[in-house]
Amino acid sequence: MRRIFVPGDSGARSVGADDVAAAVTAHAPHIPIVRNGSRGLYWLEPLLEIEGEDGRIAFGPVGPEDVPAILAQGRTHPLCLGPPDLIPFLARQQRLTFARVGVTDPLSLDDYRAHGGWGGLEKAARMAPADIVEAVVASGLRGRGGAGFPTGLKWRTVAAAPADRRYVVCNADEGDSGTFADRMLLEGDPFLLVEGMAIAGLAVGAAQGYVYIRSEYPDAFATFSAAIRLAEAAGFLGDDVAGSGRPFRLEARLGAGAYICGEETALLESLEGRRGVIRPKPPLPAIRGLFGKPTIVNNVLSLAAIPLILDKGPEHYAALGLARSRGTQPFQLAGNLKHCGLVEVAFGLTIRQLVEDFGGGTASGRPLRAVQVGGPLGAYFPESLLDVPLDYEAMAAAGGMLGHGGIVAFDDRVDMGAQARFAFAFCAAESCGKCTPCRIGSTRGVEVLDRIRSGQNMAGNLDLLHDLLETMRDGSLCALGGLTPLPVESALRHFPDDFGRPARVAAE
Repeated sequence: MRRIFVPGDSGARSVGADDVAAAVTAHAPHIPIVRNGSRGLYWLEPLLEIEGEDGRIAFGPVGPEDVPAILAQGRTHPLCLGPPDLIPFLARQQRLTFARVGVTDPLSLDDYRAHGGWGGLEKAARMAPADIVEAVVASGLRGRGGAGFPTGLKWRTVAAAPADRRYVVCNADEGDSGTFADRMLLEGDPFLLVEGMAIAGLAVGAAQGYVYIRSEYPDAFATFSAAIRLAEAAGFLGDDVAGSGRPFRLEARLGAGAYICGEETALLESLEGRRGVIRPKPPLPAIRGLFGKPTIVNNVLSLAAIPLILDKGPEHYAALGLARSRGTQPFQLAGNLKHCGLVEVAFGLTIRQLVEDFGGGTASGRPLRAVQVGGPLGAYFPESLLDVPLDYEAMAAAGGMLGHGGIVAFDDRVDMGAQARFAFAFCAAESCGKCTPCRIGSTRGVEVLDRIRSGQNMAGNLDLLHDLLETMRDGSLCALGGLTPLPVESALRHFPDDFGRPARVAAE
């Protein structure tokens, strides 16, 4: 045995990975242990991997009591899964952004380099800034945070805006239900984001960048902060980025614990030391953003796609996907599924393929009734619409959105009236209070839905509800209030039987 890998990912640690690592140390103190990221097969965590002369062999889910027998029996142990790359869940994926996560030591510069790291930044360091921007435009990369705005066009706007300084800001305030891709990458391959942000800085002439990390992610914050220090010492950040002669420095900032700070202007307010409250737009952050200067605001997955685009060329990236949705999307499977985890594939897979082929169907064994795509403000899809392709335009045409790629599944016991009510309650709890449609409309929405579900003046209250949804959609300052109608309307449209009567009683 050369090395043993036990994930240091916080998801794996939550189910006992630290105890497994301690057991390995106790029973094989002479073998080096690598605390890698998670490969994203969370139903198999803790996933232990043993590296030998012929590669790595995975075992899982492993408890500390299993370690002595695994070390003694090797491939003959019942928990042996064989080479990790051949596990069907992984073998069917097209991992670009997550190619190193779970494979390398997250804080080893040598390991990152050995697996293709820094190639994109070193090429960018020899390019004119405008050429970097145009490579991103040509790749077809769109923002992976929800809106799907073309990343290269945003960079082009920032680069062209007259200013004495510019900024690059990464939105790592991952607050959507059922999402964890940003956290996995920050903990499992932090140098990738460092590299992507440094390239963005070179592209638009920004000398300073900030990564705004969700306060509930202390492990991600610690790992990424360590990665910044290591990258600075190695010359990939600082006064002369990768020999370019141009400066770029990076800081990690811990978020304020508010969902609304995932909205780009509220995030900027928080970064500037104020309460996270929405700014009216225009002006857009690309024109007047952080400290009033032109600012790139992209999320983790958008910036993490950049190094590959520069290293392999925009055509390589654009060759994957379909229509206007190019490249790959890391989807996160959660809820009532047998196999919850991360799936990175090219755009075009259907919802059904994700939840059935990758997710394995419901964990309960009961019929699948609804799938929510795109976080707590995403639409609910019934079984009859599960063949909708997962790309930006197809999702919009079906009345939904892709969002951050979160997929949450529900079986036939779900009360969709209660889920619609939750959308309003969530909006009320997380509203910054800046605009009336969101602040007041969400509270009134809970009250109106309660009346509908108890059978009070059904026709009148349904008319009132539709008027309220229209007001929130058209009158809210940001997507929190503006998108709250999406889950409510989809629940009303596809699951009408769950409204106008008391809450569903779970079948035994």
